[in-house]
Amino acid sequence: MTRSNTTVAPLHQRGHSGTMGRFRLLAVFAGLCLAVGGVGPALSADVVVPAEIQAIVDSPNRTQADRDMDQRRHPAEMLAFFGVKPGMVVLDVFTGRGYTAELLARAVGPNGSVVAQNDPIVFEKFLKSEWDPRFSREVMSNARHVVTPLDAPIPPDSGPYDLITFIFGYHDSVWMGRDRAAMNRALFNALKPGGYLVVADHAGNPGTGATQTGTLHRIEESVERAELEAAGFRLVDEGQFLRNPNDPRDAPFFKATVPVDQFILKYEKP
Repeated sequence: MTRSNTTVAPLHQRGHSGTMGRFRLLAVFAGLCLAVGGVGPALSADVVVPAEIQAIVDSPNRTQADRDMDQRRHPAEMLAFFGVKPGMVVLDVFTGRGYTAELLARAVGPNGSVVAQNDPIVFEKFLKSEWDPRFSREVMSNARHVVTPLDAPIPPDSGPYDLITFIFGYHDSVWMGRDRAAMNRALFNALKPGGYLVVADHAGNPGTGATQTGTLHRIEESVERAELEAAGFRLVDEGQFLRNPNDPRDAPFFKATVPVDQFILKYEKP
């Protein structure tokens, strides 16, 4: 029998922002299927990858689909930047089909755990009927999937967390109409003191703010910085391995013909 470990929030907890454009939902679906989409950014040498992290990425039982995704996601650099360690308790926000969650599950090992969260708007529209079998694989035995709104992302029986990851989904909280201040407070409160939040997103042009989140699926970096710092997070690091200064930032990530410029920021809960 296939093991299921998906928890769906009660209806009264879900919320909905009202009518959303077909384009926006299709764009989210493209993002969840492709995880990043477009052309992957050039490699950067700003992150040192430990041997144990590279061994996770090189594991022979990873799927070919995930290996194909690696060229866009640079998982070794990303895991090293996370600072994930065996035994950690981790939350992966807006997990999509679980690409990052599986890498985290492998990294934390049998003494750690991973909660993989999706918002009901995208889960019920795109993921529920074609759910990825990865969550039933043995390698994911220390992980569970939950469906909760982005502005109430923490299951009541979970945490506190050593690490929270939020990869390429913060901009979606804007056009989905989620309460970002409430979302950030919840993430802050769910972390242990000294714990880390890592966010990555598709960069928008200066001055665009959050106005292109539902069209180009990009967000100005300064918006996320300001909102996270307002919640109490302290910026401690930023990676360069996803950056591409030659990206004109004029196309959605899934239609880009050049490597997409993406930022990745690491915050600490003081």
